[in-house]
Order: sequence, then C-alpha cells, then structure tokens
Amino acid sequence: MGSLPLADVARHLTAPDGATLAYRLWRPGAPRRVLVLLHGVASNLTRWSELVAATALRDTWDLLRPDLRGNGGSVWRGRMDLDVWCADLAALLDAEGYARAVVGGHCLGANIAVEFARRCPERTAGLVLVEPMPREALVGYVKFLAATRPLFVPVAALLRALGALGLHRRRLAPLDLAELDRATRAALAAGRTELLERYVSPRGDLATTPTVAWLQALMAVSRGLPDLAAVAVPALALLATGRAFTDPAIVERALARLPRCHVVKLEARHWIPTEQPAAMRAAIEDWCAGLDRHSGAMVY
Repeated sequence: MGSLPLADVARHLTAPDGATLAYRLWRPGAPRRVLVLLHGVASNLTRWSELVAATALRDTWDLLRPDLRGNGGSVWRGRMDLDVWCADLAALLDAEGYARAVVGGHCLGANIAVEFARRCPERTAGLVLVEPMPREALVGYVKFLAATRPLFVPVAALLRALGALGLHRRRLAPLDLAELDRATRAALAAGRTELLERYVSPRGDLATTPTVAWLQALMAVSRGLPDLAAVAVPALALLATGRAFTDPAIVERALARLPRCHVVKLEARHWIPTEQPAAMRAAIEDWCAGLDRHSGAMVY
C-alpha cells in the first residue's frame, strides 16, 4: 500500500453558520472530474485514505473527501441532518469550482449521496453507494432506533443546547481508520475477530465522536432513503453479504427501484472498505471507466 499522494491537500471551508468544514482534495492541477467520498457514522475522512493512496483514478479524477459536519476536523455540536450535510456538500463543490460530481459514500455517506442526487440532480453525475441503508432493511439496534426515533428527538435537542452552553467533552480520541483497517485485516488473517467488533461498538464510537453528532447521525440513518425511483443518475451499489446492520436481500430489492443501478455483492459483514478494499477499489474504478466510455454527460 502506497503512502498518501503529495497532492492530497488538507483544506477548510467556513460555512455560513460559522461551522468549519474540513476536507482533503486530491487535485494535482486544474479541476477535472471529481469523485466525492463520504464516510459513515462515527467515522471521518480517513475512511477513504487507503482508496485515495492506491486508486488509479488519481490519474484522471479529482478525489474530494470531507469530514462530515460533526466528525473529525469538522467538529460541530449543533444541528446535523440530511438538510445540513447536503448543503455542506454543495458549498464544498462551489468552493472548489465543480459544477457536478460523482458522489459516493459508505453507510450514512451512501444515504447522503442519494439524498443529494434527489435534491440536486443537475449537480450529480453519478452515485457510488457502498452499503446503503434503506429503512426497511435495517436490523439490530439500528432497527430499534428507527422504530423509536421520535423519542430521541428531544434528547438530541438537549445535547445541542448543552453544547451551545459549552457543556461537552473537551477531548476525543483520535481515529485513523486506515491504521485501524490494516490492523483489523491482519487480525482477521490470523483468525482473530476482536478488532472487527470495534466497528459495531457504540462505546468505541463515542470515544472518538461527540455524542450529539453520533446520535444525530444514527437518527439520519434510521430515516432511510428517499424515493429511489426519482433518482435517474447512473449508480454503482456495493453490497455486503452480511447482516451487521441491514438485510442484504432487502437492500437489493430496494435498490431495484433505482432506474440505472449496477449492483456488486462482496463477502463482508458491513465494512466493505475494511474487509474488501481491493475488490471495492476495482469495482469503483471499473464503473468510473464505464462512465468515461459511455456518458457524454460527464462534463465539469
């Protein structure tokens, strides 16, 4: 695995409400086609560090990966939801001079990508959905959260109010997902699964993520996807075969409503970037190459 490229530059943008949005952009020259990579719940832009370091897309594509508001370097303890994250993404594209983007994401990030495509079809050239989360497919504690979602609305409001008063944790543990992924794969190769449990641990999530951000991200996931039949852009969906958070058969049936979706199934519990990084990278590269060959609409 190579190191991150020199042109993968850390940047910041101040949103109209004063929030600082941190992101990294691989762009060695003038703006080109751009692939946006959104992370999931209790994650950050390092979710995509290995992909950016290794992918052949660097030769012809720009790669933009933000810390979603509330995560990583985009620390925020106010309101966070699909409205806010979609507005933040539009602001980042404007700031960097991109009229359109292929928008990709994992888990929550995939749901945000679909919502952005529904709201801003003129700005969305395609979707890369890694383990999206339809509401009807949720299992485990995320399904429970979806069923009891109204009960968490006042809790989130209280946490936001406390944060506005300065009553919050001052320190959060750092989270480098590239480093954690490499250690997890080494453990799995040795027949040990204990590190994989870190990815499903609320306690582990809360060590690295503000409580208010974690709760609002889970609330957003439990909301599910918009009307997929209304999303007409080409899409690639990478689905895990496991049932950590979703029933894969139900996810696939839900995605059948996307008019132009190509589905690839990969052997994984849920964390395809962790468990199947090479297969994920190859699928994304092949699909993007297909866009290059067949879509005259890929103009930036």
